[in-house]
Amino acid sequence: MIFLFQLIVLLFSVVIHEVSHGYWAYKLGDDTAYLMGRLTLNPLAHLDPFGSIILPLCLYFLTGGSLVFGWAKPVPFNPLKLKNPRRDSALLAFGGPLANLSVALIFGLIIRLFVVLGYPAIIPFFSLIVEINLVLAIFNLIPIPPLDGSKILFYFFPSIELESFLHRYGFLFIFLVLMFGWSLIFPAVSFLYHLFTGFYF
Repeated sequence: MIFLFQLIVLLFSVVIHEVSHGYWAYKLGDDTAYLMGRLTLNPLAHLDPFGSIILPLCLYFLTGGSLVFGWAKPVPFNPLKLKNPRRDSALLAFGGPLANLSVALIFGLIIRLFVVLGYPAIIPFFSLIVEINLVLAIFNLIPIPPLDGSKILFYFFPSIELESFLHRYGFLFIFLVLMFGWSLIFPAVSFLYHLFTGFYF
């Protein structure tokens, strides 16, 4: 039952992440996602068979439930429709992690409220929502293509050589992070979790 709840939370969290990209692209002048019907919270419009179903299931059973992770189909955007392609690409890239951070903050505040009101039974479920959204936000801010953090990096450090190198070996670096880099991600997740909820991760 906990796994099913985790899977549902993960699914809607990655959907919110992708819709946020499309929303910010639309606000910045690119209607590609809107015209393709991707500015919707309907999960069926965003499901990626591997990233949304197969990978989370495999990770759950391989890690005994300690790690559930995945993604949805990326929302497409056309940088040629943006007023300032490099800057706006970075802004709409940040929109996804920002949406997950916002969800984590909202449910973190709800946890604090429920502690005051004396409703502890529901807190573990809301804690999962905070955890999953924080992991999605921090992971996607890693500056490695195709993660969102890479577009932010390329805006502040415009280098054709750097972009070419990271695009060439991006998936290798992501694989290494997934295998060995969680010790670098979880301190940030733990800090924000404590900041938002008042509890320790």
